[in-house]
Amino acid sequence: MDTMRERFASVVSRLLDDDPRLAVVLAEIGKDGFTDAARAHPDRVINVGIREQLLVGVGGGLALTGMRPILHTFASFLVERPFEQVKLGFGHQGVGGVLVSAAGSYDWPAGGYTHMAPGDVALLDTLDGWTVQVPGHPDEAETLLRDAAEAGDDSVYVRLSAHSNSAPRDIAPGRFLTVREGRGGVVIAVGPMLDSVLRAVEGLDVTVLYATTVRPFDERTLRATAGAAAGAGAAVDVVLVEPYLAGTSTAVVNDALADRPHRVLGLGIARRELRRYGTIDEHLAGQGLDPASLRERISGFLG
Repeated sequence: MDTMRERFASVVSRLLDDDPRLAVVLAEIGKDGFTDAARAHPDRVINVGIREQLLVGVGGGLALTGMRPILHTFASFLVERPFEQVKLGFGHQGVGGVLVSAAGSYDWPAGGYTHMAPGDVALLDTLDGWTVQVPGHPDEAETLLRDAAEAGDDSVYVRLSAHSNSAPRDIAPGRFLTVREGRGGVVIAVGPMLDSVLRAVEGLDVTVLYATTVRPFDERTLRATAGAAAGAGAAVDVVLVEPYLAGTSTAVVNDALADRPHRVLGLGIARRELRRYGTIDEHLAGQGLDPASLRERISGFLG
């Protein structure tokens, strides 16, 4: 199976053939995946070198001319390092584009904390109007990338990962997918956390929602599911399992359920400084996001 990043390069290369409005902007990282596309479209595959602020500035400039820019590099270099350019070059100018990241929270442990960005989604939450997509499988990444490329002039962040679920789901952009139903609470699994969540809740009477679009948050599905799981007006417990900063979506869950009694547990990457390397699986275990740890934490909360 190809990775999400490999699928990104192949899908976007084909989209460049079909849509003259699209342009890809790179900052050295990922350029090998666009070798053929750069030959075919030298004016629309732009590598600015290791200059991430320029990457975003060029993307914003292309958007101002009416192009649909697709920007790609590691999340720490795409969202965190050039955040002011993202805020001003896109938001303040009132233009849109597609930011496609990789190596998010723990994808490349050998790169160290400089190449990890568990706070990327929380940081984008400080800006207005961004759609945030978190696929859990390369097939889902293709669906969401195509949707983002065709999304008019919206601003979209697609968070790719080396961490993947074993099989794709029949997702619809913007909507949560109900994977299983129960009456003892609701667990929302974001992107590549789904397999671990399903293993963790085996035998538990809970509903599992699968989220690949996290902004805008699918409040309607959550409210309907909460009502079915707990009964109309009854208190409901919600557990969020996100592959980035713990509690990133707690506020939006609280807002969605503001008119009914509820509790929320946000699980994800801790705020403490990441100083160890290891593997993806070791990082997940260290953060309490492996199936055994998740079961203990979820069952303890639902109690």
